[in-house]
Formats: sequence, structure tokens, C-alpha cells
Amino acid sequence: MAMGMSHNLSHFLLLLYTLLTIASADTGFSISTYDVTSRSLYVRWSKVTGAMSYKITTSPYLSLGQSSFAVFNPATVIGTINTLLPNTNYTVTVEAMDKDGSTMANAQTLQLTAPEVPVIDQAYSKLSNSITVEWAEVAGATSYQVIAQAGTHFFDSIVTSSPGTVTGLQAATTYKITVRSINSAGKSQPSPPKWAQTVLAAASVTVESYSSDSVSVGWQPVPSAVLYSVSVMRSDGSGTRWNQNTTSLSLNFTSLDPGTIYTIKLHAWDANGVPGDDITYSQITRPAAPSDVQITFNSGALEATFSVAEADGSSNYTILLYSGDTSLNCTMSVSPCAITSLQCGTEYAVSLVATNEAGSTLSPKTWSLLSVPCAPNGITVVEDNPGNLTVSWSHGNLADYYVVFVKSDDGFEVHCNTSQSPCYFPSECGFIYFMSVFAYNKAGQSPLGELLNYTTAPCCPSDITPAFVSGDTLEIVWSAVRGAEMYETKAVDGTTVILCNDTATVCALSGLQCNRQYNVTVFSYSENRGSNTSCASKYMKTAPCSPEIKNITMVDVSSFMVTWEPNNNGAEYTATARGENGLWNCSSAGTSCTLGKLPCGSMHMVHVLASTYEGTSLPSYGVPLETAPCCPANISVVQVTQSVTNVSWSIAAGAQTYTTMLESPKGQAKCHTLEDHCLLGCITCGTSYSVSLEAVSETGLVSQCTYHGYSSSACCPSGVKLYRLSNSGIRVTWRVSPGPENYTVNIYGSKGNFTCNPLTGVSYCDVTEILCGDVYTVVVSPVSGGDTQISFCPKKIYSVTCSGSSLGMVIYRGKRSVT
Repeated sequence: MAMGMSHNLSHFLLLLYTLLTIASADTGFSISTYDVTSRSLYVRWSKVTGAMSYKITTSPYLSLGQSSFAVFNPATVIGTINTLLPNTNYTVTVEAMDKDGSTMANAQTLQLTAPEVPVIDQAYSKLSNSITVEWAEVAGATSYQVIAQAGTHFFDSIVTSSPGTVTGLQAATTYKITVRSINSAGKSQPSPPKWAQTVLAAASVTVESYSSDSVSVGWQPVPSAVLYSVSVMRSDGSGTRWNQNTTSLSLNFTSLDPGTIYTIKLHAWDANGVPGDDITYSQITRPAAPSDVQITFNSGALEATFSVAEADGSSNYTILLYSGDTSLNCTMSVSPCAITSLQCGTEYAVSLVATNEAGSTLSPKTWSLLSVPCAPNGITVVEDNPGNLTVSWSHGNLADYYVVFVKSDDGFEVHCNTSQSPCYFPSECGFIYFMSVFAYNKAGQSPLGELLNYTTAPCCPSDITPAFVSGDTLEIVWSAVRGAEMYETKAVDGTTVILCNDTATVCALSGLQCNRQYNVTVFSYSENRGSNTSCASKYMKTAPCSPEIKNITMVDVSSFMVTWEPNNNGAEYTATARGENGLWNCSSAGTSCTLGKLPCGSMHMVHVLASTYEGTSLPSYGVPLETAPCCPANISVVQVTQSVTNVSWSIAAGAQTYTTMLESPKGQAKCHTLEDHCLLGCITCGTSYSVSLEAVSETGLVSQCTYHGYSSSACCPSGVKLYRLSNSGIRVTWRVSPGPENYTVNIYGSKGNFTCNPLTGVSYCDVTEILCGDVYTVVVSPVSGGDTQISFCPKKIYSVTCSGSSLGMVIYRGKRSVT
């Protein structure tokens, strides 16, 4: 219900204020609130022309109370009324009045006054830069302003309730304290003041720990301080708490625990017995002095590792090494620390310092650290005799004994243990030996010093072998030997020296003389040692010289003697004829040999080689050798006509042209041709001929070829005639030719073919049952031995008619060709 009334009241006041503003606006007269306090109100207005005075009237709004007014002269534009009640809403009216006291214009507004003035209960200081104030809260106040004043310096803070604190003040300073209440209208008048002084400031303190059981506290004087209080206790709360008051500016606390954190508090007192600000410090005491250190020496790295058994992690430990003007150090906490790059051959003094935030504590004990001896220097290697090495060196500081290691490049290693220089070692050719000398003492082995290497002379090849031998070249091979980087081959024949250098295990000595002995040596060579000149030599001989063919003489058609110029000692010579059909050779230790059974009609190239134990010479220059052409293997003689014969033969190797001849007592027939056949005319029938042929090569070599005799065919009869015996019979007659006694008659017609074989010695033949009215071809041929009939006798044509006499007629029509 209260909330509803308040809401309606707000609307009403807003409406009223709007109406008032409009009314004042109609006259051009306006007012505004200038300032408000708990009991007073300041109003400003605009001037009205002709106004002789201005009247301010205030009346409580919607509450009981007296109204107040005040009148001001026409020169005033701001007026005040100071008889109001705090935290009260007033209706404020301002009237412009003429000389008669009549209202010329007026304006009205609503204004709330500030809350009641607070009353301070107390003001006090707990810190040197602030004062805390307590007061009774007043109605309607939404916040409060707390003000501290010292001279012309003001400090304030806005708070919502009591108490309130003003900060940013000076220590040990007296301040005037007032409080004003605040609402939406403004601030009340300041409260009646109270006076308060800030406490002393904290001292500027220095805390140190100069030993493991003490803490020293010092501070700067605090203005207005008459006494100082200091307390010391362990930060973990255990143990004793020390409290001490003093007027001096320092204190020393002893009998403390080493390496322990202590809390130190200090404040000053003023003359009124009020304590100032506290200041708190934490300070650790110095660590206890370590009683022992463990030292581990790494001789290979020249490094020492240090550890402290009682290390607790709250302190650091520093190892200090001293040797003459040299100092080294390392620092650790819990884990060990290491010092590297120690000097060989040196003995160090070792000190230990424990350190924490407070400072350092030096251990009263010292220790000794012996490093390994330095690597021996001045190492030398001497090979007085092949196979023996002597290693020497200079004596080093702090060395008890020495070990010399000698390792060959094949991995084999030997060593020598001695207290004095030198050491002796066996060696072999072709090795690189690596030598190192180490010195030893109780600390261990010296660092690796000078690494010396010594290369022995390379080994000599022992298996020199000729891999290829010719008349002017010796190709020599051998197995690789240890230590050799290159080889030099030398050949000497008494007057000439020939050299060959190569990294390979083969050398071709060229430009030599054939059939000559050389003294050959292969020297091994290395860059470090040069040539091994002690290598043995070996005699080698070149292959024989090439022969020269002097003459080739024919022994018979297939055999030839080859003669050459002997130009080698103890050589075996081989003559070779190379042709299309193969090789033929002969051998001799003399100056000639005979090549036999050479094929006819072939070309050969003849060379001669000389052979010795060392090898074979190059062949001599070739000499061509041609054999006479072959005779044809087959020949055929065929009679084409009674006087023409065709002779053909197989191709003969080596022959370019052929001459064929048939010869009889009656004469000869001959032809010369490039072909494998020819026709021979003028042949006499019934005659026996001898058959021969000449095969001629391109170069004119001739082979005479003779074959079996040939007999020409029997002579054909002449005067062949045909007579009609009857309608179905014909008689054929002829004149007998010399030689043959038997004949055969063949009659050919379209109505049939007929054959007749007369008796021996008879020159006619009768054919019966032959039909007239046809044309017939008649051939009469002699019959040679074996009943072979001649096929080339002339043919005659007759026409046999059926008309005329009872015998009919036979009419001769002519001859036909042989074929």
C-alpha cells in the first residue's frame, strides 16, 4: 500500500512541477536551486523589469510545518532561507513585486534539503597513513564524506556507512576530522570536528646474517619515536621467540639455527605509548660449514665431479680449486657439480664454501686433488734395421710409468709397459704403424697426446708373370702387395731401359725388340716411403719376329712349297693357307715346307708364323695363292638334231670360261663360252666322238678335263614314200641309211595312230586297216641299241583319199619340222 501511495505521489509532483514550469514560462520568469544544505536553501532567479523586490517563500510539501519567507532588493538574483528542516521536501515560490507590493510574476519549484549533520563518536589511527572515524548514522543519508584536514591540506573519502577511513595521510601528524551526510539533494554542513593523530611510520630496516647462528637487525631512526620493539622467531613457528625493546638502532640475535628462515618484526613507540606501523622481514641464517666432500676424477675427460653428503637443497655449495695462480670453481645444490678442463700434471688444493641467501660459510677443512700426468711429448720412431722399430719419448711430470701402444693398419696391436724410455717393436713391410704413448699415475691415464705414424717400405711383388707376350710387347701381371700405392716396371736388355708406372698390378712394356731377352723388375712404391729398390728381377723373352715369305712354288696341282727367310733362333715355323673352304698348313724348323691337298679352283692367302716357348710372332705379310679351276663334276651330251648336239655341264669351282670339244676321225666340233652349256653343230650321224673340256680361271689358269666318249645317233633314212594298197592298207618305203639295220614306222592321223616294225634289212613296211579320207604324218626312224628310237627324223604328210580307182589316191602334202 505504501509503495502505491509513493508511486501516485511521484506522479502528482511531476504533474505539479510541469504546471508550475509552464506558468513561469508564460511570464518569462524562471528560478533554479543554487545550493542546498541540511537547514538552508539557495535560490537563483531571473530579473523582471520594473520589479522593486523579490520574495522567497518555502512551505513543507505534503507535511505539517511552518512556512518561511525572505524578501530581497531588486539587485539580488540569489537568495537564501536557512530555517528549514533537514531531509524535507519544500515547495519553493519566488515572486517579483512592484513598488506597491503587488506580484508582477512568480515561479515555483520543489526542493529536498540535505540530511541531518552527523555527530562523530571517535577518530583514531592504527596505520601511519590513515585515520578511522566512527559516527551515528542520520536519516535520509545515502553516503557520508569523511574529511581530514591538516593546515591547507585536505583528504577525504566517501563511504556508505560508519566507520569510514581516510587514507593517504602523513605519519605522526594531527588532523581535524569532520563528517558530512549526503543524499540526492546535496551534503549537510560539516559535523562538529574531532582531532586525531596518525601513528608513527614503520622503520627502514636492514637485516643480515653474518654467521650460521646469528641475525643482525639495523634500522633508520623514526621521527618522534622514543622506543623500538624487535621480535625474532623461526618462520615455521617452532623454537624460541626473542622479544627485545631498545632505544638503539641495531640488535644482534645469536644462538640461532644454521640455514634456517627467521621472521623479524619491528615497530616504534611514540611518547604517548602508541605503537607505530609494524615491519616484517624474513631472513635465513647462513648455512653450516660442510664437513666433507666426495671427489670423483675422470682421467679421460680431465674432469672432477664433487658432491656433498649433507646437502639439503636449501644451500648452494661452491668448490674452489687452487694451483699456483690458477683457480677453478663449480657450484652445486643437491646434484653434484663438475669442473672440466683441468690441467694435466697438476695437484690442486680443494676448498668448499656453502652459500645461501644470507651469505657463505667456508669449510675449515681442505682437500687435495691430483690430476693425471700430461701426455708424453718428443715421441720419435726409428727403424734402424728393417723389421725393428724403436719408440722413444721425453719424461713427463707426475708420471709413475708409461704404456706404449703400436697398432698396424690391419688392426693388430701390441704394447709395451715400462717406467723408462724407449720401447722396441718388430715390424713388417707394407704396414702403417700408429704409435701412442700414455703416462699413468694414481689418478689414471694421461690424455691422448701426439699420435705418431710410421710407414714401412712396401713389399716387393714375388709372382711376376708374363700374361701376354708378343714380338714387341710384354704384358706383365703380379699380385698386389701390402703397402704399395704404385708400381714401377723396368725392362733392360743391356743397352735399352724401358719404364712403366701404374697403380694397377699389370704393365704392358711395349716398343720392345722381337726375339730378345729382357731383365724385368717390378718395384713397389708408396708416397710415404718411395720405392722399395730391393725387389728381385726376372728374365723374360719377347715373342719371335715375323718371318718373310721368299717364294711359293707349285709341286703339283694341289701341292705348293712355301719358302721363307729364317730370322729367329730356335723357332718352329708354320705356313698357313687360308681359303674359303678352310685352312691348310705345314710346319718346319727349317726354311720351307709344302702345303698339300689344296682344293682346286680356290684362292688362298698364305702366311708364315714363327713360334717359340715365349709365344708366337705376328704373321708374315700374306702372299696370294690360286689353284687351277676344278673340272665340272657332271657333263651331258644330248643330240638335238641329226647334226646338232647340246653339251651341258655342272659349274666348276674357280672356272670363269669353258671350252668344249667333240672330236672324231671325221673332224671336231668346238665351242668357248661363259655359260654352263653350248650347242655343237656339224655332227656326223652314227659317229663316235671323244669328249673333252677346258676350265679356265679369271687369271688364266687352265684345267684339262676328259670324259667318256660320245656316239652320235644313227642316220635317218631318206626317200620315204607312201603307197595305197587297198581301201584299208598302205605301204611305206625308204632308202636305207648306213649303219642301222632296224627301223620303226609311225603313222599319225586324226582317225588313229599306227606303228609298223619291219624285219631286219627290209626297207618297207605295210600298214593295214588304215582308213582313207584322212591326212597322215609319217615318220621312219632307225632303232639304235636297246630299241631306242630316234626322235628327230623328218616327218612327211600324206593325204589318203577314197575317190578314184579302187586303190584310191595318196597325195604328198609336204614335210613338217623335226618337232
